[in-house]
Amino acid sequence: MLAQHRSLQAIRSAIALIPGVALSLAVTFIAFVLERGEQALFGRAWLEALVLAILLGTVIRTSWAPGRRWFPGIAFSAKFLLELAVVLLGASVSAATILAAGPWLLLGIAGVVILAIGASYLLGRWLRLPMRMALLVACGNSICGNSAIAAVAPVIGADGEDVAASIGFTAVLGVVVVLALPLLGIALGLDGVQYGALAGLTVYAVPQVIAAAAPIGPTAVQMGTLVKLVRVLMLGPVCLLLSLLALREENADARPARPRLHHLVPWFIIGFLMLVALRSLDLVPHAALAPLGHAATMLTVVSMAALGLGVDVRTVASAGGRVTATVILSLLVLGGISLAFIHLLHLG
Repeated sequence: MLAQHRSLQAIRSAIALIPGVALSLAVTFIAFVLERGEQALFGRAWLEALVLAILLGTVIRTSWAPGRRWFPGIAFSAKFLLELAVVLLGASVSAATILAAGPWLLLGIAGVVILAIGASYLLGRWLRLPMRMALLVACGNSICGNSAIAAVAPVIGADGEDVAASIGFTAVLGVVVVLALPLLGIALGLDGVQYGALAGLTVYAVPQVIAAAAPIGPTAVQMGTLVKLVRVLMLGPVCLLLSLLALREENADARPARPRLHHLVPWFIIGFLMLVALRSLDLVPHAALAPLGHAATMLTVVSMAALGLGVDVRTVASAGGRVTATVILSLLVLGGISLAFIHLLHLG
C-alpha cells in the first residue's frame, strides 16, 4: 500500500512538471529558430540560442506572470536539467590533450584563472555587488562564461535573477570581445601562438574562441582551443572548492560533524569529473562525443529559457550598472594578467 502511494505521488509530481517543461522547450525552440535566422541573414549567429533563450524567457516573464501550475516544471528545467548539462560537459574534456601541452603552460593557465577569479571577485565586492553575484561574474569571466555561471550557481545557491543578470551581461560582452580581440592582437603584434593563447584565456565559449582566433590563422585556432580546454577543466576544481567553502560557512556555528560525500561535492560535479576521467581513459566511444556535446548544449539552452522565465527584468535592471562595470573591469584585468603570462612564458 505504501509503495503504491509513493508511485502515485511520483506520477503526480511528474505530471506537475509538464506545463513548465513544455513552456521552457517552446522558448528553446523559438531561440534555435531565431539563431538559424541570424545565420541565414548575416552568415553567422551574433547571439547564440543560449542567449536568445534567456532573453526570450525574461521578456515573457516580464510581460506575463505565470500561474502556480507553471512553477514546478520551470524550476525543474532551471535546476536539474542545468546540473545534468554540466555532467555531460565532462565528455568534452580530455586529460591526454591537456597534458601534452606541458606542465608550465598548464600551471600557468590555472594560475591565470585563480588570479582572475580573485581579482574579479574583489572588484565586484568593491562595487558593492552581493557576494553570490560577484562570484558568478568572477567565475563566468575567468573560466568559461555561461557554462561556468550555470555550474557555479547551484553550488553557491545563487537565484535565477543573479544567474540571468550575470549571463546577460557576459553574453553581450562576449560578442564584443570576439569582434574586437583580433584587432587588439594585430595592434599588439602577436603571432599565432601568442594570440591563440590570449583568445583561449579571455574569450568565454569554445565556439567563440574559434571565431576570435580564425582571422589570425590555424595556429591561433589550435592554440586557442587547447588553452580554452584547460580553462574549462578548471570548472570542476573551482566548483569543488566553492562547495567546500559553502559547507564550512553553513556549519561555522554548528557542532563539527563528518559530512557525507554528497554534501561535500554536488552530484553533478562528481559526474563531471567521472566523465572527464572516462574520456581520458578512452572509455567514451568517439561516436558518442558529438551527441553528448549536442545534448549538453540543448539542456543548457532549455535551462536558460527556464531561468529567464523566472526573472522579472525590472528586478535585474536595478543592479545593471554595477554588474556591467564589474564585468568590463574584470575582463580588462583578465586580459592584463593573460598578456603578462604570455610574455612571461615567452610563448611564440
